Amino acid sequence: MTDKQAASSETIQSAAEQAQILAKALPFLRRYAGATVVVKYGGHAMGDQRLAEMFGHDIALLKLVGMNPVVVHGGGPQINDMLTRLKIQSTFVDGLRVTDAAMVEVVEMVLAGTVNKQVAGLINRAGALAVGICGKDGGLIRARRLSRVVRDTDSLIEKHLDLGFVGEPEHIDVRVIHALTGAGLIPVIAPVGVGADGQTYNINADTAAGAIAGALGATRLLMLTDVAGVLDKAKKLIPELSVAEVSEGIADGTITGGMIPKVECCVDAVKAGVKGAVILDGRLPHVCLLELFTEGGIGTMIVP
Repeated sequence: MTDKQAASSETIQSAAEQAQILAKALPFLRRYAGATVVVKYGGHAMGDQRLAEMFGHDIALLKLVGMNPVVVHGGGPQINDMLTRLKIQSTFVDGLRVTDAAMVEVVEMVLAGTVNKQVAGLINRAGALAVGICGKDGGLIRARRLSRVVRDTDSLIEKHLDLGFVGEPEHIDVRVIHALTGAGLIPVIAPVGVGADGQTYNINADTAAGAIAGALGATRLLMLTDVAGVLDKAKKLIPELSVAEVSEGIADGTITGGMIPKVECCVDAVKAGVKGAVILDGRLPHVCLLELFTEGGIGTMIVP
């Protein structure tokens, strides 16, 4: 066999493998045709340039095969960098950044400006059309001030902590999202909301994604994190949990720490009408495609 014949044989083999992958994807493409998929993008996946480029290509692919992806992104590290440059000190309560008037301006500038356009740019460079907006645009996210109640471990006295201009979604107006997806565009949303009085609020990206997915009645909510999903006490991945099983897992200590607010966001989304909310490892290349286009997926799905 000549070198040319060997090369041709390798090319044919590679093409055959690609064709087989496409054929296996067909049932999933049918399943999700026209489906709305909300993707919360953040964590390590956002900080790694190679993974970021893959993410942009994956979201573009979802649109090009007939799905309606909606991206909601975070930007904590980028906010930290800007606050450090401006010499503004941050404090956190239960993982939420206490946000004063000066800080909320920085949060809006970074999330709705730099980060939002970077994420939209990833998708545009991959061949789809993405539009960056924030929750203030078109009245998308009407927010209210969020407060936290903590109990002193010694006195057991409860007190309310003022988090400043940290908010939670009060109402989601999906008209602007429908206008964009209906025009063939991909909305990329920064989690900044507006109060009834016009005040800007910083909203946790997980919370915003869950609320938006619920309001849209999305087929899937994909939450990209820095862990494989929900693990059992033997540290093995739990493929699926019902809402009731989530409550049991929190009660018996299976679900702990930072995973609790994530699963609670998923539970709220499912209760609001999302058919399935999935916690995924955003550090894996093409993780959204692996979840949607393989039987059983690779994360932990929370269902009614």
